[in-house]
Amino acid sequence: MRRFPRPSMRRVVIVVPSLFTLFNLFFGIWSIVLASRGEFYRAGWYVVFAGILDALDGRVARLSGAGTRFGAELDSLVDVVSFGVAPAFLIYQLEFTSGGQAEWIFCYFYVMAAAIRLARFNITQAGRTKRYFVGLPSPAAGMTLATFYPFSTTDLYRVVFRYLPRHHTMQLLVILLTILMVSNVRYATVPRAGVRTVRGLLGLVTILFILVFGLLEHDAFFFPLGVVYMAYGVLRAVFLGFLDEESEGEEAEISGPIVITDGEPGTEEIGERSRGIEPRGRVD
Repeated sequence: MRRFPRPSMRRVVIVVPSLFTLFNLFFGIWSIVLASRGEFYRAGWYVVFAGILDALDGRVARLSGAGTRFGAELDSLVDVVSFGVAPAFLIYQLEFTSGGQAEWIFCYFYVMAAAIRLARFNITQAGRTKRYFVGLPSPAAGMTLATFYPFSTTDLYRVVFRYLPRHHTMQLLVILLTILMVSNVRYATVPRAGVRTVRGLLGLVTILFILVFGLLEHDAFFFPLGVVYMAYGVLRAVFLGFLDEESEGEEAEISGPIVITDGEPGTEEIGERSRGIEPRGRVD
């Protein structure tokens, strides 16, 4: 009697982070469909759901030790859709369709910056322990744009935008997000929660603060949070400098050639320069 091979537990573990990534893509595409139907509120929140899944796939990959190069590249491609195309299409449908035939160009440059930002991340920060992100992370940029419409339904919006021209303000916001994604401005990573150190306690308090206000006042909370995070990086750069602690090795990696080497049978290995690109489970 022929025996069928049992599925490898290792393979099952490797597949799980990619499932989170594919559901991230599902919500990104669903957001685009809803935006095309004029359901901007739901479309905005589905981009946020995609962002949550984007954070979880990296956590799962690291905890299980199942980060692969395939998962990393898949994550990058999905993020271009969920945090590049989806929020750009949403804001175009919401704000720019009535502004003239050339308004779509704002959305093009935004998507272009998201793609460049992800490609640069792949060859400079991927697979390494990160204390900061170089450039505004694309999920943060995408969720900031996506949560504008839910924010516009609140009383706080009426107070903030009472004296601001909405259309020109949104143009400026898209331009700033575009520039910051491809800039050298540094942004803090998600803090690690803990109870043994002061930094861990601050991280725990920060995460709890975001969870509580995100659940209780989600419409009025997330868009201002995105703007504050965006402004944080700019202010930090103004006071501390854009290139402090910047290494020349990163620039060399961006401009240097990619060499494809032969790996062991059954493994994926994409070339190394002076420093290899380690597999990882998340791209921002």
